[in-house]
Amino acid sequence: MTKPAIGFIGLGLMGAAMVGRLQDKGYKVTVTANRSRPNIDAAVARGATEVATARDVAAASDIVMLCMDTSDSVEARMLGDDGVIAGLHPGTIVIDFGTSLPGSTRSLGEKVAAAGGTYLDAPLGRTPSHAKDGLLNIMAAGDKAAFDKVEPVLKDLGENVFHLGDLGAGHTIKLINNFFGMTVANAMAEAFAMADVAGIDREKLYNVMSAGPLHSGMMDFVKAYGVEGNPNMLAFAIKNAAKDVGYYERMAREAGVESVMCKGALGALREATDAGHGDDMVGQMVDVYAKRFGK
Repeated sequence: MTKPAIGFIGLGLMGAAMVGRLQDKGYKVTVTANRSRPNIDAAVARGATEVATARDVAAASDIVMLCMDTSDSVEARMLGDDGVIAGLHPGTIVIDFGTSLPGSTRSLGEKVAAAGGTYLDAPLGRTPSHAKDGLLNIMAAGDKAAFDKVEPVLKDLGENVFHLGDLGAGHTIKLINNFFGMTVANAMAEAFAMADVAGIDREKLYNVMSAGPLHSGMMDFVKAYGVEGNPNMLAFAIKNAAKDVGYYERMAREAGVESVMCKGALGALREATDAGHGDDMVGQMVDVYAKRFGK
């Protein structure tokens, strides 16, 4: 069977790795530049076609994929005279791989449907290194028939591909997942900093905590920095964590409830970002708490 033509917008670390994987699997890929040239140039050198606008990407594609940093970025590329929706042809499927607000996702879905296409949300788990090998976790949601149509492509990108329900369910689950993960990470970072205050060796604290039911992968990620000095076991920037937990808080408010548990983690992440640590990795929140405690 002929592979569908893919349009890809957002060649950051994750997006570039995904484009490389698609090219490895023999897909024709069309791209457009966003903020920097190197990843675009690399994709073009491997055979991708570069076009001027998101509208042009859509016009050349059977499936349009976006891997952007915020809902505002997604909306900017989807809407307007040069946006994806303006270039859609009937039957095009658009997939948002970023972590976006579910309300924005559902609104865009209505606009895509009015233009004759179908919108899916499919936020990602794991890292760019997993993306290179087609080992992502993909949390897809939206029209089941459209999902079934693109599932073979998603399986070229992901090891675990889920269909989670109606449009927006993927982004909802991803935000709950990231709220939980970042709350645990901040709790562990504070625990290491509090050990410093109390004169307790961090590794001894970890050994006790990890021997019981508190043990988790997130604990190990923070320990990799807090004990071993390696920030890249959890290669997720503090500013991105603040964005995701902030989206979780907003999602809760839009649903008519107020989150109790996110406030501490969100406040600390935003404080760290405002203090110039936004590009540091989440494990380095240990230093933020230690500095706050005077250690």
